[in-house]
Amino acid sequence: MSDELPPIRTLEEALAIVRVLWEEVVQLRARVQALEARRGQNSTNCSRPPSADPPDAPARPPQPPTGRSRGAQPGHPAHQRVLVPVEQVDQVLDHWPPTCRHCTAALAPPAVHPVDEPTRHQVTELPAVRATITEHRLHGVRCAACGETTRAVLPATVPGGVFGPRLQATVAVLSGRYRLSRRAVAEVCTDVLGAPLCVGSVDGLCQATAQALAAPVAALQAAAQEAAAVHADETSWREAGQRRWLWVVVAPLLTVFAVASSRGSGVIKGLLGESFGGYLITDRWSAYTWLPVERRQVCWAHLKRDFQALVDAGGAARGIGEESLALLAQLFDAWYGGRDEPAPRPRLAAQVAPLQAEFRALLERGHRSGHYKAIGLSDSLLKLWPALWTFLTVAGVEPTNNRAEQAIRPAVLWRKNSFGTQSAAGNTFVARLLSVAATCQQQHRSLLAYLTEVCTAAQHGHPSPSLLPGTSAAQAA
Repeated sequence: MSDELPPIRTLEEALAIVRVLWEEVVQLRARVQALEARRGQNSTNCSRPPSADPPDAPARPPQPPTGRSRGAQPGHPAHQRVLVPVEQVDQVLDHWPPTCRHCTAALAPPAVHPVDEPTRHQVTELPAVRATITEHRLHGVRCAACGETTRAVLPATVPGGVFGPRLQATVAVLSGRYRLSRRAVAEVCTDVLGAPLCVGSVDGLCQATAQALAAPVAALQAAAQEAAAVHADETSWREAGQRRWLWVVVAPLLTVFAVASSRGSGVIKGLLGESFGGYLITDRWSAYTWLPVERRQVCWAHLKRDFQALVDAGGAARGIGEESLALLAQLFDAWYGGRDEPAPRPRLAAQVAPLQAEFRALLERGHRSGHYKAIGLSDSLLKLWPALWTFLTVAGVEPTNNRAEQAIRPAVLWRKNSFGTQSAAGNTFVARLLSVAATCQQQHRSLLAYLTEVCTAAQHGHPSPSLLPGTSAAQAA
């Protein structure tokens, strides 16, 4: 439209201009409303993390007072360091009093008379750590009979490389579990372990460990495809400054990560297989719609933020958001109160049935509210209605996606510290180390011990040990 008002000769021309201007006002009003809603986004009403909240974001509501004083409560069990069993003690030193505290008579052994068990005091200390360096000298000998020279070869138990398997595993743990940079790992190895390494050697050891983990992680992914219920989530990643996506799939005893260039459904299909027959717990991201709603569970913790967004939007959406939050609180009370019962599902379903009816009526009211935000959320949840309540009838399915959210948190911290990776090989290391670290934590296994086994097997050309419970390395191969 021109900035100058055209000449108006008739009433019809004036009405036509009014109609055009009114349409523009409606569009601008909608745009302003959308911009104000975006400006009001924070961690309580969208997926933005609390660390990204602006200074003017509303403070999180304080927890209601419990009536108890701060700190430990009277009668609580004491939490003290437990003494190590005697058989695990490396050195025992007995101390005897030299003189009697009453008459100062000498109390030197063996003329002492113990009256009770000694008071035990244990001190845990680290020895001076220095990596051991073993030099293998391969001698050549000339045969006296034929004159041929024969040189000794390394024994089968000696690694062909210059670094042993435990040092390789330690480097991988420092980088992949504790998220240290390559340079920081090199400094720790030099200053703490007494094993001087350059940055290139650290990267080489990380890549070798990632290669050795190919078969165990592939076995984890195959097992995830057979799981009865899995959680899934995704977050942004960076590879040499380019946008990538880090995906995670969590089953009861295993976790699998993958870095992909897409956030589309093809990635999750590849991770779980198109014939996946279990139940999937996720947020409402469109990539998960490839699975029928009857085999999905939508995360109610994510919906809490959506309901808060309705409250913050105001107008007709505010009341719908407030009532939805109240129903959500009752739903979680019912879930946490009955989830540990031997057979909680039928009783839980009966308890939640009235809430379902109320929530259905609330969504239908939101559909008719005339507020674009309430209409959009209500229509979306009505389409996903079966996926809201799967946890009421299927054992092993939870109403939240907290397991995937918790599993992906270390990856988010890694991304914040390192700004991602620089190559596809770096992505492979990240995905496999995160998978193994999370799985070891789920199975209460030592990550360092497992990686040492993996690196030992790889350096000797043996199959890597499996992370699947009850599976040997030979079976995994």
